[in-house]
Order: sequence, then structure tokens, then C-alpha cells
Amino acid sequence: MASTTPSLVFDRDFSPNIGVPAEVAPDISRVTAPNAGAYTFTGTNSFVIGREPVFVVDVGPDDPDHLEALVRAIGGRKVEALLLTHTHKDHSALAHKAAEAFQAPIWFGGPHRRSRSLKFLETDPLEASCDWVLRPDRVLVDGDELALGDMRISVVATPGHCANHIAFGFAGTPYLLSGDHVMGWNSTLVAVPDGSMRDYLASLDKLIALDFTTYLPAHGGAISNGPDYARALLAHRGLRNAQILDLVGKSPKTPDALLRAIYPDLPAENRFAARLTLAAHIEYLVETGAVRTRFGFRGREVARV
Repeated sequence: MASTTPSLVFDRDFSPNIGVPAEVAPDISRVTAPNAGAYTFTGTNSFVIGREPVFVVDVGPDDPDHLEALVRAIGGRKVEALLLTHTHKDHSALAHKAAEAFQAPIWFGGPHRRSRSLKFLETDPLEASCDWVLRPDRVLVDGDELALGDMRISVVATPGHCANHIAFGFAGTPYLLSGDHVMGWNSTLVAVPDGSMRDYLASLDKLIALDFTTYLPAHGGAISNGPDYARALLAHRGLRNAQILDLVGKSPKTPDALLRAIYPDLPAENRFAARLTLAAHIEYLVETGAVRTRFGFRGREVARV
């Protein structure tokens, strides 16, 4: 029987007009920041929600041009609150200046925290990218409902990319702001200990079970069939786990050897992210009891249990 799992196809045709509001759904406008890069694609998408008052979701990087673009998009309307999907700096660094400009509180899923504690002599490769000092005026938790005029917005905890990641679903509509948890242009970076592959996979299952079908991510364009795309992401991660198990089943492998075998033609600029994601997969397989790590004459090795 043919597989019913959707194919994973990335959409990299998104070409926003930077700094100019674009209505992407009723009462939802997107303003893309000028911070394009290898990990941000065309830039961070900020969203202005509602008519008056409004919410602003993911204010973005600390960039005066982006703040001015948000001022123009809001057009003098009252800002009820600034919401954040998570506290990586490309989403949150502008928060204090925006809060002062709009006289608005900042709401998100609690101060930045790692998905687990650092191990002995371990470093966090994403430490400098995280907003450790920002504190919320209100901590948003799974199941909270935010009212904005006639709109009802549900808070959906989606840890995995990082521990305090949340999504926002619009009741009675197909729309969900998926932050960095689900993006159409690429698979999400999961880097331990900031993120957790176990949490990331569980959060994909959680979104698939909800009624929201159109995902509006914080980088790139809209995803028209979000649950099918999330299923394809799950299958992709499952395939990566299977590749690791197959390779270490033949003989123990170092992480570097696994990286070369799984990504033989990877461009140099993508190797850092691939190394981080591979480490998250290995940690997940250790947690589930499928593999173990040990130190051999080649250094750290991954072996079947």
C-alpha cells in the first residue's frame, strides 16, 4: 500500500516587501523585518492583530527601521499588548523599545530557559542568541484565551525549538501563528540544550490534533495545509532517526562521521546548523533507549544499545 504521509516540500519563493504591512488574513497583517540571513530567511515576521486595540506578535530584532515600520502599520491605534512566540533575539530584542513606544505590556511564555540543564563542561551554542534578561508583564500558559474585540486567541504551548515557545490560534478561523515551530521555508532548528527534540516532536503531534489548518510562521510565507505539512516534518525527523540507527547498527560512529554520512554534500554555511540538529536527534535516541554514547579511541561515539 502506498504511503499516505505527505511529502516534505519547502517553499522558498516568499518575497515580502520589507517594512510594508501585508494583510494575510482578516485583521491579521504581517510586517517583515530587515534581518534576512541564513537562519532568518527573508527576515522575522511581526504580526499586527485586530482593529483597535491591536496586539503585536513578535516585535522582532532591535532595528530602528523595523520599529518605525511597526509604528506606521499600527497608525496610532492602541496596542493592548506585545506578544512573543519565544525569546530568541530575532523575535524579542525590540520588545523594550516597542513597549515604551506603544505604552504596552509584554506577554510571553515566561523568561528564557533551557529545555534541560547544562551537563558537566557543556556549553550552549545558542546562548548568545537568547534573550536572557527580558521578563514578561504577563506569563502566558497553555490554554490561556486572549480576548481582542470579537477575536478569541488561544495560547498553545509548543516547546521544542526552545522551552518557552508558544503558538497563537484564532478561534473560529483556520489561522495559527506558528512562530518558529513550523516554518514552510525550512525545517526548524532544534539545538540542545536550548531546545529538545522530544518536545519538538510532541508539539508537532499537538498541533496536528488541533483544528487550525493555515499556519502563519515567523519566517517565510503562509502554510496552507499546516497539519499535513506538520505530518511531513514528523516523517522527516523519523527518517533522520532511522538513518542514525542504521549507521550505528553497522558499527559505532562519532557524531562527525554521522554528519558526513547523512549530509555528504552539505554546503559549509549549513554545517553548523546540521551539527546542532544531529546532536538533538542523538540525544532523543539516547532518551528513548535506542542508542547510547560512549568514549572510545576516536572520542565520543554513538552505539546501538
